[in-house]
Amino acid sequence: MAEMKRGANVALTREIPGLAGLVLGMRWNAGAERVLEDSLVFAAVLCGADGRARSDRDFVFFNQLASPDDSVRQPEPALDGDQEQIEIDLPSVPPEIDRVVVVLYVNESPGQRRTLGQLRSCTIRVLDARDRRELVRSEELARAFRDETAVVLGEVYRHGGDWKFKVLGQGYSKGIAGIAADYGIPL
Repeated sequence: MAEMKRGANVALTREIPGLAGLVLGMRWNAGAERVLEDSLVFAAVLCGADGRARSDRDFVFFNQLASPDDSVRQPEPALDGDQEQIEIDLPSVPPEIDRVVVVLYVNESPGQRRTLGQLRSCTIRVLDARDRRELVRSEELARAFRDETAVVLGEVYRHGGDWKFKVLGQGYSKGIAGIAADYGIPL
């Protein structure tokens, strides 16, 4: 297992020939913050070469557990100690999809304002879907959070004929609305 810092990337399919499926696992610790724990949502956005979703159907989350082509899905329940997971079947991802961006956001009413800065820990990891072997994991991301209510954790993206993974850790103080604006998700 390799730990990756923000901004680092790894050439997954070049390093592991024959890699066809990924599981992106999300782990966090909200401590005693039960409201925060119950309000966190892990989601994926399928983006074209322009960095934007084609439609709201390219947003995979608790109300839409799979992309239209079923190449990206959120299994229930998550396995292997993760709170949430996203599975990606790489050969099934449509050619017009350039990247799959994974995000974590607080889904709650403004009266109960919680932020990601209250998290004790937050990491994303990439597993081989065949045997659930951990390939890489992000550094501890929670230390950088303050008043953010959403974060783009990382992305799986095409590079030439390969698939790569990059840790981002980019926070948003406007929550899912900020991510939706940047990635073209109609809310």
